[in-house]
Amino acid sequence: MSILEFLNLSRPAAAPAGRGGVPEADAVRRIVGELEAIPEQRARYLAGFAYILGRAAHADSHISEAETRKMEEIVRVLGHLPEAQAVLVVEIAKNQVRLFGGTEDFLVTRQFRELSDSVQRMELLECVFAVSAADESITVAEEGQARRISRELGLTHQEFVAARAAFVEHVEAVKSFRQRS
Repeated sequence: MSILEFLNLSRPAAAPAGRGGVPEADAVRRIVGELEAIPEQRARYLAGFAYILGRAAHADSHISEAETRKMEEIVRVLGHLPEAQAVLVVEIAKNQVRLFGGTEDFLVTRQFRELSDSVQRMELLECVFAVSAADESITVAEEGQARRISRELGLTHQEFVAARAAFVEHVEAVKSFRQRS
C-alpha cells in the first residue's frame, strides 16, 4: 500500500488536469511515483506522523503558514525526504485533517501507536508542540489537542509535561498568568 492509498488519495489512471485544464507537471508525477515507492510500513508511519502534526496545527480550526512550514521541516528532516516530497506529504495530511478530522483522529493515532516505539511516540509529541508553537503561541485548544494526542499515544502525564516544558514560554495560559503577576 502506498502513502497515497493510505491517505485515500490513490492516483487516478489518467493524469489529472492542473490549473486551466493543463495536465499535472512532470515533477509532481515524479514525486507521486517516488511516494508510491516508499515501503508500506514506512509510508504508513510517515502518513500517520504527518496527519497527527496536521491535527495539532488544526486544533484551533486554522493552520497557519508558520505551522505549515514547521510541519514541512519536521517531515523532511525526520522522514528523510526531499523537500518537494515533504511538502506534498504535508499538504495531503493537512487536507485529510480538514476533511476527516475528528472522525479519523483516534484511528490514525492508534495506528501510529502500533507502528512506533516509545521513543518515536515521545518524539512525535515534541514535534506536536513544535508545530503548535511555530507561530509563537500555543492556544488552549492546541494544548488540549496535544494532551489528547499524548493520551492516545499511551504517554504518561510526566512525559506530556516534559514535552511541553521546552515550549512553555509559548503557552497562552502561562503567558496570561505571567502578565497578571
